[in-house]
Amino acid sequence: MPQTSNHIVVAVTGGSGAGYARRLVRVLLEAGYDVHLTMSAAAVQVFAQELDCILDLNQFDPEAFFGPEFSPELLDRFQYHNQFDFSAGIASGSFRTAGMVICPCSMGTLGSLANGLSANLTHRVADVHLKERRKLIVVPRETPLSSIQLGNMKRLADAGAVILPAMPGFYHDPKSIDDLINFIVVRICDHLGVETSLMKRWGEK
Repeated sequence: MPQTSNHIVVAVTGGSGAGYARRLVRVLLEAGYDVHLTMSAAAVQVFAQELDCILDLNQFDPEAFFGPEFSPELLDRFQYHNQFDFSAGIASGSFRTAGMVICPCSMGTLGSLANGLSANLTHRVADVHLKERRKLIVVPRETPLSSIQLGNMKRLADAGAVILPAMPGFYHDPKSIDDLINFIVVRICDHLGVETSLMKRWGEK
């Protein structure tokens, strides 16, 4: 389906990998996209643990979310939605987007999506993307995986979602954690059709 919108939804849930979410949102904004962000309470706990970032879902602070890389000019294309604000435009199929990414995606969220449950805004927006046949990218970060979790991934893949586990490669000769984060962000952007130059690709000199 051709892209008909400049809007991209990023949902952050309670899986480990807060750094992926922070980098992804910034890269999308810098690429000129309008980013709609929503986060779960568990995601806030992960941000505090992994990035020493304290967030309040009811009074969201973009400067705290972006951390030391915060640039006020990025906020012109950034919008935050509370997890229980079902009146948000992104909750409707009539609101056009270029895709949605759930990064990282907890196994609880994965199970809800695979079974068509809509207990929060992330669930609802993902359901919208599936029914509207729009790009939905799910970035699970868990190991090992049970047969239930694997089955949920297959069910989502069969419904049209892209299952893109946070499994960074090493062929690009990473020198830092940032290089590993960039690997996953680049792969997500590839599936969204967003151009990036964050890493050296296989076969490039």
